[in-house]
Amino acid sequence: MTDRHTAYIVTLEAPIRDDDAQPTIDAIRQIKGVLDVRPVIAGMEQMSGAVRMDHEWRNALIQLVQNGTKPNE
Repeated sequence: MTDRHTAYIVTLEAPIRDDDAQPTIDAIRQIKGVLDVRPVIAGMEQMSGAVRMDHEWRNALIQLVQNGTKPNE
């Protein structure tokens, strides 16, 4: 038995202004099987997630520069 997908989350490369977003929304709606498209308004949740990810990447790069690559243990 296989799993069934009920939705997909699409992440945009960069935030789009509300007044520029309609062509993108319309294009997604044209995909077969799409029932609805609802924008996620950029807010503090997205900003805090981006800040956390930046912090993790920065730390990983510092570790790489300081310690080099290590084989998987």
